[in-house]
Formats: sequence, C-alpha cells, structure tokens
Amino acid sequence: MSDNDTNANKPRHSLLSVLNPFDVFRHHETAEKKSKDGSTRKPSRFKFTTLRSFEALIFLVCFFAFFGFLSYKMTLPNMLNTFMQTAYQLLLETVFYIMAICVLMGAISKLLTEFGVVRLMENILRPLMKPLYNLPGVAALGAVMTFLSDNPAIISLAKDNNFARYFKKYQLVSLTNFGTAFGMGLVVIAFMTGKGYGSGALVGLVGAAIGSIISTRLMQRFTLKSFPELDSPVSEDDGTEQNISFKSEGSVFQRFLNAMLDGGKSGVGIGVAIIPGVLCISTIVMMLTFGPGGEHGEYLGKAYEGVPVITWLADKVSFIFYWLFGFENGALVGFPITALGAVGAALGLVPSFDAAGIINNNAIAVFTAMGMCWSGYLSTHTAMLDSLGYRKLIGKAIGAHTIGGLCAGIAAHWLYVLLAMIF
Repeated sequence: MSDNDTNANKPRHSLLSVLNPFDVFRHHETAEKKSKDGSTRKPSRFKFTTLRSFEALIFLVCFFAFFGFLSYKMTLPNMLNTFMQTAYQLLLETVFYIMAICVLMGAISKLLTEFGVVRLMENILRPLMKPLYNLPGVAALGAVMTFLSDNPAIISLAKDNNFARYFKKYQLVSLTNFGTAFGMGLVVIAFMTGKGYGSGALVGLVGAAIGSIISTRLMQRFTLKSFPELDSPVSEDDGTEQNISFKSEGSVFQRFLNAMLDGGKSGVGIGVAIIPGVLCISTIVMMLTFGPGGEHGEYLGKAYEGVPVITWLADKVSFIFYWLFGFENGALVGFPITALGAVGAALGLVPSFDAAGIINNNAIAVFTAMGMCWSGYLSTHTAMLDSLGYRKLIGKAIGAHTIGGLCAGIAAHWLYVLLAMIF
C-alpha cells in the first residue's frame, strides 16, 4: 500500500472540521467500540464532561439573565443592596422569631410525648384512620408526631418494626403523603396565631386535614394500580404497639426537665434548618413579588423591594386565584409557591404581606392549609421514599401530594366563606 493510500485513509482535520461544533462534541464517536464478547457497541452521544459543560453554559445564561433583568430594572447597586438588606431583615425579623417558636413548641411537644398526651391523642384519633385514610389505627401516632415536629418523624416510625407490622406495603408507602400533610403544623399554627390570625389558622388546619385525606388516598390508588403486588402485609409477625415507647427513666421532675431541654434543643435544630430556605428562597420570591419602595416609584435599595413579576403574572389570571383561594392580591400566590420547597421560607413572607395590608383571615386559612399540607414536600419526598426503599414511587407521591395541597387550599377558602356566612 502506498503512502498516498495510507494518508487517504487517515481522518483529515482541516481548520473547518476543528471549528465545526458537531465535530468538536462528537470527536469521540468516530468508531464503534467493541465489547469483550466481540459485539460492537455504539458509544454514548456525549461525554460526561461535555454534558457538564452544556449544563454550566445553560446555568450561566439563566443566572445572568435573571440578575441582569433585575439590575436593569432596579440598577445594579440598588439590586445588590436590596438583595442583602432583604436577607438581613428576614434573618432578624422572621428567622429568629420562627426559631423562638420552634424552640418553645419543641419543648412543649416533647413534654406531651413524655407524659403520655401523644398516646392519648392517638387513642382519640385512632377510630378515624381506617374510614378516612384507609390506614390502621396506629397511624394516628404518625400524624401527631409530624404535627408536633416535622416530616421526617414519620420515617423514624415507619422503620420501627413494631409500628410497620400493622400496615400493608402500599399503606406504609402512603405514610410519606400522610405524614407530610401535618409537618410543622404546630409551628405554623402558633406563628399565624401570634400574628393575630388564630381563627384563620384553625380553619386552615381543617383544610390541611382534607388535603391529607385526598393525598393519602390518591397515593394508595396510584401505587396499587401500578404495583398490585404491594397489596400484602409488611410483616407476618405478630407484635404489640406497646413496644413503641417514648418513656424515659428518672423522677417526674427529672423527666420534665430533660424533656423540656431536649425538646427545646430539637427546636433549635428545626430553626437552624429553615435559615437557608428563608434567606435564599424568600428573598428571591420577595424580589419578584413587591415593587419599588419610593413614593414616586423609584428604587431606593431598601429591603423588600423588587420587580413584581409574580404579582403581574398572577394578576393576569386573578379571577382563578380569587375563585379558588379568595386571594384579592396576586402577590399572595408567593406563599404557596414557596411552600412547595419549604414551609419555613413561606412563613417568612407573611410579615411583609401583613405590613402591606393585603392579607386577612381567609388568606391565612389558605396559607395554613397549603403550608401544612405541602410543607416543603418537593424537598423531602425524595429522601423519605428513598429511605423506605421505594424510590420508584417518588413521582406518584409528588403528583398525589400536589393535588392534595391544592384541594387543601380550596377547601380552607370555601370553608372559611361558609363559616363567615353563618357567624
């Protein structure tokens, strides 16, 4: 074979081919790879590093587009000042207030657990579990525990063999939806009541319960439809729920003191955990909800200013939100949007809404219902189902809970309207 023939068979890399983006990104695809058994295997379309480069490029475009839009409207100095001032004010005025509530409610919830009140509440709620949720009576303990603490409390119970043996597999999986619907309920209600909206918060609690029924039932239906084999007991062993114990040792005074301090410490953990959500998510939501703070519509670089994109979009379809939730201002949509990721961050919006004079007991009822029912399920459902070993059901759980949260808000609004007509 001549040198000319050899050179003809070699790939040519002209300047155009080097600059061709398709050649650049697919230069590793020039030949099929052979596997060990001799068969050919087509390589993946893009290398991992190439995909990461695309991802980085897309992120940078979105990042600079978002903040470029804000700085164009507000000017760069005002945008940066508002960004930092809003986060700082949220930390001082909202986060520490919520943390104080978490500490106090954590101490109270631990005392209720230590001295048997949780067991009493479980026995009272037990008859409702089967007709409402299609769950065994012991599931009431999970509702009380998540109401007093947060979503992950249901997982610690679900992993307890003495607790799980009362369930069928599809029922155990639905506990993620059931427990999440009551997550941080005590903190949410205490926060709303502290702001002077106790009646709206109580109506919202009923709405959250309605949403929890819908979410749990839908999750069970979705699960059985796709995986009928899960209609079987978790365990064939007999057990007694008396083994699910929360009692500690020591005198009454020592148990009281330990429970109060341990509960307060767990409240600190919850309070610290909500800081990133409040400062990051709430700051962004506020900057897309409220407008300029100057008397003549100018930006001053103060806290809680922004470009009201969310408000503008919500106002375009305000009749929908007014009919479903009774929202009279498009900015109120920011609460349920934020509650998708973290209910603590959503609570950070309430003081600003209150100061702007755009909320009432009806809005608080909807906030409480959707805040409790959703309670950041987008950020917890994946981890919860993964820990139970049912990662394949994550999409169904999220879909069912989305519907349940919307129904909770709608139920709270119309229930409040009915009560307002009666009283």
